[in-house]
Amino acid sequence: MQYIFTTKESFMRKELAYTVLIEQDETGAYIAQVPDLKGCHTQAKSIPELLQRIREAIELCLEVEGVRVPPPRFVGIQQIRVAV
Repeated sequence: MQYIFTTKESFMRKELAYTVLIEQDETGAYIAQVPDLKGCHTQAKSIPELLQRIREAIELCLEVEGVRVPPPRFVGIQQIRVAV
């Protein structure tokens, strides 16, 4: 995560950047989750709608759970293939 200061006002109010994982299920729905915020996830039929919903979900999670500063640092994602 990183702090993002876009204006003088946002410098006074820290803005945090969270990593969002986005997947698409077999029905075509998009699913987003925030690994750093337990239980923070949503779904939508389009990416723009999904991004708006996950932003709202993040804000709600932070409101309920409180803000951890600094939040955990994102390291990476690895896709592993297994034979089935």
